[in-house]
Amino acid sequence: MTMVSKLVLTRNQLLEIVRRHEDSEIQGAAAAAFQRNRGAAGKRHGDAHEPIGNAWQKLPRVVRDLDQELEKPIELEMIGADTELDRQVLELIKYPLTHMVRNSADHGLEGPEERKAAGKPEKGMITLAVYHEGGHIIIKLKDDGKGLDVDAIKCKAISNGMHTEAELEKMTGAQIHELIFGAGFSTAAKITSVSGRGVGMDVVRNNIELIGGSVDLKSVQGKGTSFIIKIPLTLAIVFTLIVESSGDRFAIPQLSVVELVRVQNNFEHRIERIKDTPVLRLRNKLLPLLHLSSLLGMKTTANADEALDQDNGFIVVIQVGSQTFGVVVDGVFHTEEIVVKPMSTMLRNIAMFSGNRILGDGSVIMIIDPNGIASAMASHASSALLEQEEDEHDERKKFIDHHATTSMLLFRAGSAEPKAVPLSLVTRLEEFSVSDIERSNGRDLV
Repeated sequence: MTMVSKLVLTRNQLLEIVRRHEDSEIQGAAAAAFQRNRGAAGKRHGDAHEPIGNAWQKLPRVVRDLDQELEKPIELEMIGADTELDRQVLELIKYPLTHMVRNSADHGLEGPEERKAAGKPEKGMITLAVYHEGGHIIIKLKDDGKGLDVDAIKCKAISNGMHTEAELEKMTGAQIHELIFGAGFSTAAKITSVSGRGVGMDVVRNNIELIGGSVDLKSVQGKGTSFIIKIPLTLAIVFTLIVESSGDRFAIPQLSVVELVRVQNNFEHRIERIKDTPVLRLRNKLLPLLHLSSLLGMKTTANADEALDQDNGFIVVIQVGSQTFGVVVDGVFHTEEIVVKPMSTMLRNIAMFSGNRILGDGSVIMIIDPNGIASAMASHASSALLEQEEDEHDERKKFIDHHATTSMLLFRAGSAEPKAVPLSLVTRLEEFSVSDIERSNGRDLV
């Protein structure tokens, strides 16, 4: 592996020289060297790849044990066992796969009586499918169980102090499903040998993100749950796109790049604004935008917005799982095949970078982690949404203050005189017994 790493670096240095010289003799020698290098890299890939079936050969036994322990008849279907994968990646996904199969059996599938009542066959079905798609390996784990219990997830999130009831009310079903990836999160009622130990889906997601992958989740109440894992074919050699932001160069893994867009005032693709938030209109779809320099904290947001206001520049459209977004960069150079050097242990807490590498011209370059950017984009979007909600609340308040006619909800409380509250402030009406009222810290609570 070290030899291949040195070979790639030497090849990149030669490529840098070829770019500066038009000499056809040098170019001929370089082409021959690249060809030999490709042969060596191909051999390394051939030697280091194994069928994924080697990682899941113990799963049928795990399912048989769970069948007896949980007293649920379970069938495991495995598709694509001969799909080949880098040996390092294979080692790292063994644990997540086993854990997710156990989770599907315990939390996903119902007992035989419950399945019968729901009109399903008594035997629960877990399907594990693996296939190649655009330079990635896709692992799909699906069960035909009851789906994720949204109410149980909400209760656990409140009792864990992760979210308040008001915050959960504003969340979509998909956002509530994502909470199962929180650290130490488990909806199991009691600790057993199968579940409830609080070492769960957070560890699975961390393991997969360590190898540059992503985990997506889809769940339908009563129909079942699907987990889609997307991981790169190999860990070692990565094709990257070299970009520039605030005078520094960065490498973005090409596997996550959907396309490059050049925006200008008179072009078909243009930057628009929704509530002062820049978005890219790309073939009638709106993509959220953020400047790479503001994501990395190299520029203040104000400066980054000024750059966006010019309405021209380069936008790298990135896809991570089901999320698609645009990252604005100052310049795009070329693509380069590089061997990733992992981040130093002192810097591993920086989620934005997955590693570093020396380029052909001798400069050190940081490799951007698309998963880190995706989570930063999500937090940026949620803070923008919060500001937007505050603005809307202020506008609603002004409307109430300045308009003579307002819809009111009339009620009696305490005394015989009627009281009123603006209807726009009422979320819903609920009926409950007075005995349910509790007193805490000098306040009445329900």
